[in-house]
Amino acid sequence: MPEIYQPAEDSFFLAEAAKKIISKLLTHNPQLKALDMGSGSGIITETLIGQGINPKNITLVDVNPKAIGHLKKKFKDSTVIKSKLFSKVKGKYDLILFNPPYLPQDKFDSKKDTTGGKKGDETIMKFLNKLEMHLNKNGRILLLTSSLTPRSRIVKIFKRYNVSLLATKKLFYEELYIHEICLPQKHSKANSH
Repeated sequence: MPEIYQPAEDSFFLAEAAKKIISKLLTHNPQLKALDMGSGSGIITETLIGQGINPKNITLVDVNPKAIGHLKKKFKDSTVIKSKLFSKVKGKYDLILFNPPYLPQDKFDSKKDTTGGKKGDETIMKFLNKLEMHLNKNGRILLLTSSLTPRSRIVKIFKRYNVSLLATKKLFYEELYIHEICLPQKHSKANSH
């Protein structure tokens, strides 16, 4: 059985980025609903709760049964779902955070928690293609990627949304990026003159 993904630089980097925006989001929406995709050890959810998000408004998702058992014990007031990305997730959220497996598969690393498929972008692509069904109108996503992740297909999907680069972090062998993704604001015909 797979072990639980332990927090590393990428997890802490995403947690720090989340801290920077959560208080502003809670000011506008005290009942903020958050989804922690690929929760692993639960470090992101710990950050969300520490920043004031009600644990009852947090959903944790992971595919690893060991992680699910750990998360259910640790976050009794939150919803914990065993799911491959959004496959068993219902409803919409105001904040979705994802530190995906983003490395290309190679003979040294083929673990599901770090390898995002043969090229490295497959898991991210599946996530991006479904996110619109689960993001509230004014919601936002924080997505972590790496300089080692192939970018061309991801950038094409980014064009559908409002995407900004929230933070970057240089590591010894790669650079990490956190993208903030929002739905494009559609102009209603009633408002146009």
